[in-house]
Amino acid sequence: MTDGARPIRYSATTHVGRVRQVNEDAILALPDQRIWIVADGMGGHAAGDFASQTVTEAVAMLPADLPPGDLMRQLRGAILGAHDIIRAEAAARGGEVIGTTVVALILSQDHFAALWVGDSRIYRFRNGRAEMLTTDHSLVADLVLAGEMTWDEAEHHPQSNAITRAVGVGTELALDKVHGALEPGDRFLLCSDGLNKYATLAQLEALVPGAPIETLADRLMQLALDGGGADNISVIVVDVG
Repeated sequence: MTDGARPIRYSATTHVGRVRQVNEDAILALPDQRIWIVADGMGGHAAGDFASQTVTEAVAMLPADLPPGDLMRQLRGAILGAHDIIRAEAAARGGEVIGTTVVALILSQDHFAALWVGDSRIYRFRNGRAEMLTTDHSLVADLVLAGEMTWDEAEHHPQSNAITRAVGVGTELALDKVHGALEPGDRFLLCSDGLNKYATLAQLEALVPGAPIETLADRLMQLALDGGGADNISVIVVDVG
């Protein structure tokens, strides 16, 4: 796929895992709009997949060929609109908790931007080094930011699944944003926590930079399955030429 002068390639996959009966993750790739999304739903009675799919369906309706600034504003609006739909569904079900994480990547010719809420992640690989661009909205993230543990150690904490922010939960939704310049050879990894529970930063740094894009998403999914696959697994890898 071409974005201005920059060729863009990607691979994506999602898997129910080895334990769960339903895949409550949803992924979306819109290369023409330069948008990629991973959403990890939560809630009983098929509510998690409803939440994650509500987000991806809202974003999939965005018009094509928008300028980058308009695209970002409409993406944010689509996620906020999904938040209201999910809250209404939760109220209709008697007030049960229904929600989803979201991590969304947008690429323009020279820049990237990302929106996120919850503990799905974006990593950037540049010159062989890995950098986590997002910060989890979770109880254990506060411990990491306080210097009490590393992100890898946080995955084994008893409250590692306790997120503090989600689409569909609470009255107001606060989306965090990160942006920066693109460089040729940048590789982005979007994933649900079904991957990072089993892949340390060092493992990702060893595997991701040199692997062929065509098979990388499947290789990362297999890494999580081989580690136990206790959660749904979603992976999107995006390369910038």
